Amino acid sequence: MTQDSARLSSFEEKYDAYGSSVYRLAMVYLGRHADAEDVTQEAFLRLLTRAPAFADGEHERRWLLQVTANLCRDQLRGFWRRRVTALEEDCPVRSREDFELLDAVVRLPEKYKLPIHLHYYEGYSVLEVAHILDLGLSAVKMRLKRGRELLKLELEGLD
Repeated sequence: MTQDSARLSSFEEKYDAYGSSVYRLAMVYLGRHADAEDVTQEAFLRLLTRAPAFADGEHERRWLLQVTANLCRDQLRGFWRRRVTALEEDCPVRSREDFELLDAVVRLPEKYKLPIHLHYYEGYSVLEVAHILDLGLSAVKMRLKRGRELLKLELEGLD
């Protein structure tokens, strides 16, 4: 096996392992299928071209999610990005309740939706979320608490 084919095989394994997490994070953050795909491609391009040496697979996954979050923020600040985004119907959800919950998460203010997604959808601990987002532990706890409160208010209004 040549060095290029081994590198390609390794990259494919990484995409298979982390691709869905990166896409879900981008989808929650941006709310549009096409934008989430663009960010996913850019994040993996950076993994291929700019990645540092990783201690283990979890370190690599955290780095990739942090890059994804930064790319999403950049896209939201972009000139062509509209302020209002709607969650598309082709988002991968199983039921009407899942769609309503994910839609409510997407509509949260930016500072709440990312910690909520990383903690509840990706399964990271509060300490890991703080590290990924470069925030203090108490800041992440407060954003999770306030985000849950906002979600509760919004979801109670839907009933």
